[in-house]
Amino acid sequence: MKIKILLLVVLPLFFYGCTTTKAQVKNKQPEQNVTKQRNVIFILSDDHRYDYMGFTGKVPWLKTPNMDKLANEGAYMKNAFVTTSLCSPSRASILTGQYSHVHTIVDNYAPDPGNLTYFPEYLQKAGYQTAFFGKWHMGDHSDKQQPGFDHWESFAGQGVYYDVTLNINGNRVTYKDSTYTTDLLTEHTIDWLEKRDKNKPFFAYLSHKAVHAAFKPAKRHKGMYKGNKITRPKTFAQTINDEYKKLKWPEWVKDQRHSWHGVDYMYHQKTDLDSMVVDYTETLMGVDESIGSVMDWLKANNLDENTVVIYMGDNGFSWGEHGLIDKRHAYEESIKVPMLVRCPELFEGGKIINAMVQNVDIAPTILELANVNKPDNMSGYSFIRVLNGDTKNWRKKIFYEYFWEYDFPMTPTVFAVRTDKYKYIRYYGIWDSNELYDLENDPDEMYNIIEKPEHQELVKSLAGELYDWLEKTRGMNIPLKRTIKYPWGDYKYEKQY
Repeated sequence: MKIKILLLVVLPLFFYGCTTTKAQVKNKQPEQNVTKQRNVIFILSDDHRYDYMGFTGKVPWLKTPNMDKLANEGAYMKNAFVTTSLCSPSRASILTGQYSHVHTIVDNYAPDPGNLTYFPEYLQKAGYQTAFFGKWHMGDHSDKQQPGFDHWESFAGQGVYYDVTLNINGNRVTYKDSTYTTDLLTEHTIDWLEKRDKNKPFFAYLSHKAVHAAFKPAKRHKGMYKGNKITRPKTFAQTINDEYKKLKWPEWVKDQRHSWHGVDYMYHQKTDLDSMVVDYTETLMGVDESIGSVMDWLKANNLDENTVVIYMGDNGFSWGEHGLIDKRHAYEESIKVPMLVRCPELFEGGKIINAMVQNVDIAPTILELANVNKPDNMSGYSFIRVLNGDTKNWRKKIFYEYFWEYDFPMTPTVFAVRTDKYKYIRYYGIWDSNELYDLENDPDEMYNIIEKPEHQELVKSLAGELYDWLEKTRGMNIPLKRTIKYPWGDYKYEKQY
C-alpha cells in the first residue's frame, strides 16, 4: 500500500537548499557491484519518538520531507521497539543483537564487560570496509576507537551540538562553534564514501547526537516552528483528583510527574512543554536533512537502488503521556522507535510493515545482507523476509527490560511483555501496582485493568511468559555493577584492578 504524501509535491526550499552537507554532487558513472553482498548505511538518531515524522500526522505542523520520502520509497516499520529504552543499553543491543541482561551494559555508565563482539567485526571478516561516525556512548564516556570499524570518528559521552571535538582515527580535531555537529558528521560520512575502496562492499554507521536534550537546532532551523503547540495527550492528567485515581496507575508514575522526568518540573528547567517540543522538532530537522544528503549522494553515484539504508531511533520519548517526559518506562511512546528501510532491488517500496521488530534484529538483518550467518549468541532475527511479506512464524510478542539507575532513581526496574493486543508491565523492588493494558481498545494506555477479575488468567499467563523469557535468556539475575558515590552525590563506576 502506497503512503500518500502531499509534502513531496511542493517542498520549501530551506529543506534542500540550506544544508551545509555535500548533497549536491555531480552524477558519475555507475560503480560495478563486485560482490553479492549488499552495501549498507545505518543511520541512528537519539531520542527520536516513533510518531514524530511528518507522514504519521501526529504533529500536523511538523515537516520531515526526507523521512517521508524514505518511507514512501521503502518500508515503514510501524511496530519497531527497543528492548531497553535508554541510550547505552539500546546501542549495545543494536551492536550485539543481545538483550541488556545478556550484554550487561545496563545503563549509561556500565562498562563493556570485555567479552562482546560487535556485528561490524563479522562484516570486516567478510571483506567489508566499515566506518563509524558520531555518538558511541556505550560502555563508558570515552571516544576511543572501537573494534569493528576501519574508520572511526566519535566524541566523548553525549557530545555537543556546536564546538565539537572529534576523535578521528586517534587524532582529536576541534571544530569551531559555527560548525553544527549533525551537518559535520554527515559531511564526513559522505567524504568517506567518496574515498572508500570501490572494490569492496561498505558499511557506514552514522550515529547522530540529535535529538538528545538539551535540544539545539541548526541556526538555519532556529525559529521555524516558533509558536506552535502540540495537542495534550489523553493521559496528561492535570491534577491528582478522584477521576485520576480511578485510572489505577502506579504511585511512582504519579510521583514522577513532579520530578526531573515529569511535565511539572521538566529537567528542572523553567520552561513549558510546547517550547521544549519546538526546540526538539527544530533540532530534528538537521537529522531529516542528513538523511536527504546521504540519499542524494547514493543517487548521484548510482548506488541508491542496491544499497540498503536503515534509519532508526535508539529509544522513544514521552511528551506529556502519563504526565511524563523522557524515556526509560515501558509505555508505547518510550519503547517504540521510528524505523525506515529502503532498497528497491530488495523489496518494493511504499510498504507499511505491522510485524513487531526490535533493535536486537538489526545485527542479524545486516549480517544476512552480508551473507554472514547469525552467531548463536544473538537473540534477534533478520527481518529481510518480513520486508517481502513473509511473516510466517515471526514473533507474536516483544519483551522489554529496564534496570533502575543510581543517577535517575525516579523510574524503578521494569520488565514487560507486549503482544498485538495486550501489554503486561511488572516492576521490581518497589511496593506498587503492576500494569495491564488492552492496546486494542485503549491504545493510550489510560486504564490499568490488572485488578479486573476477568483478566487474572491473562495476567498469570503473561507473567509466566515473561519469566520463561528471562529464564531462557539467562536473565533471572540483575547484572549489578560496582559503584562508588562521590561527596556531591554522583555515582560512577569503580575501576577494577
